[in-house]
Amino acid sequence: MQTVNIHEAKTNFSRFVEQAEAGEEIVIARAGKPVARLVALAGSNKPLRELGLGKQQFTFPEHFDHLEAAAITDMFEPTK
Repeated sequence: MQTVNIHEAKTNFSRFVEQAEAGEEIVIARAGKPVARLVALAGSNKPLRELGLGKQQFTFPEHFDHLEAAAITDMFEPTK
């Protein structure tokens, strides 16, 4: 646990946030008296999801991007 004064915390804020994100606890003090604690949020170190997990589990109709094109066009450009 690292203790820093408010001025140092303001000056090096991004560095202290990175340290907190990495799991370190930063205590911020005013005139030597601890007043706040900077820690990472719970669950912020979630692993990134792997792309393509559903690959080959779903099928799309051929020309999926043009299905019902006429009906959609009619919704926005009704014929007179």
